[in-house]
Amino acid sequence: MIPLRKLQEAKLILEGIIDKTPLSRNEGLSRKYSASIFLKREDLQVVRSFKIRGAYYKMSTLSEEQKSRGIVCASAGNHAQGVAMACAKLNIRGTIFMPLTTPKQKIDRVRLFGGARIDIRLIGDTFDDSNASARAFADDGDHPFIHPFDDADVIAGQGTVAMEIIEDSKVPIDYLIVSVGGGGLISGIASYFKVVSPETKIVAVEAEGAPSLLKSMEARSLVTLDHIDGFADGIATKRVGALPLEICMNAVDRHVLIPEGQMCATILSLYNEEAIVVEPACAAVISALDVIKEDIKGKNVVCVLSGGNNDITRTEEIKERAMLYEGKKHYFIIRFPQRSGALKEFLDVLGPDDDIARFEYTKKTNRGSGPALVGIELKDPEDFTRLIDRMKDAKINFQHLNNSPLLFEMLV
Repeated sequence: MIPLRKLQEAKLILEGIIDKTPLSRNEGLSRKYSASIFLKREDLQVVRSFKIRGAYYKMSTLSEEQKSRGIVCASAGNHAQGVAMACAKLNIRGTIFMPLTTPKQKIDRVRLFGGARIDIRLIGDTFDDSNASARAFADDGDHPFIHPFDDADVIAGQGTVAMEIIEDSKVPIDYLIVSVGGGGLISGIASYFKVVSPETKIVAVEAEGAPSLLKSMEARSLVTLDHIDGFADGIATKRVGALPLEICMNAVDRHVLIPEGQMCATILSLYNEEAIVVEPACAAVISALDVIKEDIKGKNVVCVLSGGNNDITRTEEIKERAMLYEGKKHYFIIRFPQRSGALKEFLDVLGPDDDIARFEYTKKTNRGSGPALVGIELKDPEDFTRLIDRMKDAKINFQHLNNSPLLFEMLV
């Protein structure tokens, strides 16, 4: 665990630099889960995530000679914003490596916070690719490397979130739910809670497509994943930090995996019902309430909303993933007979609330049938079975693509 004195020192250093974000009870979620659900709103932080805490504290501990050499970091976006702001405030030059897949909104905000003090380099498709390039660059130039999570000072800075939660909570906290990428946030929070509130159960939440902490905890040693789904970019890492893993092995009471599609549904729900804008990594924490809902009834639960840096250009993708996860959107290959009236026959099997969202078809005059890619949106997931039955009764020649990963990826 990170020593209490280091956490306390970090809190003192960060005073006047960061915002003390609110801890507020959410009435809608509390009613839904028959519990007292509190949200720690790190999405309202000055850089819209908790990352400024660890980045600034770490950089403040550097010697003047180290600062003069300029720092290097790698980030999928949120850590980069924290480092950029710290560079501007501490007057340190910084070179920031980010994946090519980083949302433009995050890149623009890194430039906004860092200004002339930073240089952004877009390299690799994942955080791990960028991280490898950043480490090589730092070693070649003898620049201090500001790790996003595998560093005791960075973890101590993130741990100040826990100190604020304890200060502001008027009730004992039964469950604390935290998302995990590299493990820095949950390690800092757990280090404080296990001393000050050891009865609180710490719940780690990861993306189903990037379960690096779970695999490492199961193996009881660091595991590097071969492939990850990078959609939840804030928590999509192939390998957690060595120090976070050591802390989590002794501090995490429960682990939850959340499908990326469920995160998307939660993003839309939080925006529509609560007017809260969150990124996928943050939505995973709220999604976890569904998984542990029986255990938390009547309990006091804190969800750490780690960040709100969501790119509006991803809205259509988020909606698509959410509808697929909820069973409200389905894709088919339909083989239409090459004769007049075939399309009308297909339209007749659709229900009154079914909507054709995609239709791609090229007539092949020299064949007996022609395939079309058809996407159908349903009002209710239960309508799917009835749709399939009507298509079979009408002898429609079709293939459902949702459960055929290879075809789905190629065609959709």
